[in-house]
Amino acid sequence: MIGKNERLIRLALEEDIGPGDVTTDTLIEPDRVERATIVAKESFVLAGLELAQEVFRSLDSAMSFDTSSHDGDSIESGDEILKVTGKLHALLTGERTALNFLQRLSGIATFTRKFVDRTRGAGVRITDTRKTTPGWRKLEKYAVRMGGARNHRFGLYDGILIKDNHIKACGGITEAVERVRKNQGQFLRIEVEVTDLKEVEEALKSGVDIIMLDNMDINGIKRSIGFIGDRALVEVSGGVSLDSVAELAATGVDIISIGALTHSARAVDISMRVME
Repeated sequence: MIGKNERLIRLALEEDIGPGDVTTDTLIEPDRVERATIVAKESFVLAGLELAQEVFRSLDSAMSFDTSSHDGDSIESGDEILKVTGKLHALLTGERTALNFLQRLSGIATFTRKFVDRTRGAGVRITDTRKTTPGWRKLEKYAVRMGGARNHRFGLYDGILIKDNHIKACGGITEAVERVRKNQGQFLRIEVEVTDLKEVEEALKSGVDIIMLDNMDINGIKRSIGFIGDRALVEVSGGVSLDSVAELAATGVDIISIGALTHSARAVDISMRVME
């Protein structure tokens, strides 16, 4: 379940409606009730159905819904995803906002599913990153899960990831890890980003839990995995594409994190038809 998103919905509607929907206000009687159908215009993985309903309900609390679809379902072109019955004014005013949420989140779920499918059976975890649309992180990470992948950190608060700039600021991996342990104890797992075998060795000597191989070529990844063995989990990140993900998974890496799941997913094509 996505959960309640009143603030984001309110902001989205305020952005679209402003002082008023001048077209609908002019043409449509305020109490006229009709039914609309939301229809898929291509095949995709569904995400955001509940959120779309929240948009319409925020404009008409008596709005009713009929659907047999669920987030995570594979939808085919022409499928009727949702039937909505309520005030026509609310249907027309909320149409674009509801579809924006639905198209964007379903696009992320669909793109994610492609990566998951290409690595199926490899025993690797496909995860997202923090490269999300500001304000949409919870929703976009939800869509990633609907596509069959997992979430990496939700934010800076729920995981320690020592990156290149942290390492430079501290004077090295060893010093950075020591500072973390001194100030954070053993409550959070420690992950370190590395770029070469020398840094891999230093991270291992520091006893970190996860080593992220950042933008390494395939030979460097294989050498690093062989060197690390089972002494730490291994994550690969940086420039991962649909063309490269299967080869990366075959190396035996534990985690592949992919920023493109959220920052490069294409919105899918969905429309709303009124009075059908």
